[in-house]
Amino acid sequence: MPGFLLTSSATVTCLHQGKATPGAPNPRVKAGGQPTVLQPPPWTIAGCSLTGTTAPPCVTAQWTVAATRVLSNKQPLLLFDSQALCAPSGLKLLVQQTQPRVKGI
Repeated sequence: MPGFLLTSSATVTCLHQGKATPGAPNPRVKAGGQPTVLQPPPWTIAGCSLTGTTAPPCVTAQWTVAATRVLSNKQPLLLFDSQALCAPSGLKLLVQQTQPRVKGI
């Protein structure tokens, strides 16, 4: 499915409202004036509210699904509908907002 490209300024959170930030934005491709983001580098999560339970709070996230036809430096770009898993909780990241002009597949 086509989806808007994620940029370094996209709003992405874990299920517990922790803010996720990209590990390494891609300076070669920009959308809306912001660098896009590639799949391989892990994202860091700050402010996860999962505390006081047996599971520790979300710290990092790794993207498992990304664009299949849009690449930069031979690596897939992330889309609005891409999927990621948080570690150590194993829950998903939520993409809440990104730029609304450039789509990829």
